[in-house]
Amino acid sequence: MFSSTVARPLQLVIRFMQWASAVIVMGITSYFIHRGPRGQHIIYQEVISTMSVVFFLPAFVSPFLPKALSKFVLGIDVIFSYLWLTAFVFAAQDYNWRPCLFNAPPGVSCSKKRANEAFIFLTFIFTFFAIFVEIGALWAYRRESTPVREKNTGGAHGGPADAPVATV
Repeated sequence: MFSSTVARPLQLVIRFMQWASAVIVMGITSYFIHRGPRGQHIIYQEVISTMSVVFFLPAFVSPFLPKALSKFVLGIDVIFSYLWLTAFVFAAQDYNWRPCLFNAPPGVSCSKKRANEAFIFLTFIFTFFAIFVEIGALWAYRRESTPVREKNTGGAHGGPADAPVATV
């Protein structure tokens, strides 16, 4: 049903979307930091996005070296899914509960702040999906690389039936 030939392209697409979204968040958040007063939430988003850009790189190789990297990449995905969920909650609090124009950084348009919030959510959701695709790919790899044992269809004594077996 789920084979490594299906999993590899799916993994690469999800990994690219995950990494590209993190790069976009890093760019927008860097603009916010450059623009003016910044709060703790913006610093948190910048740190998580910068770390993600680096830590998500091994995931691009994971489809080709599943035995060596899948568990490591899976651990990164689990940890960063929680970090990105927290970043999304912070962004939602900052830009949806209070007037967004006056929240950090003040004076930046709400459309840029909401774009940042949207890409934070996209990074979270692609990281979340990557967990399940990585598990499925690892399962498919193990299933395909495990040798299949043939059932013994021997004679009366359980041995191979190369010659006719006489039964008494």
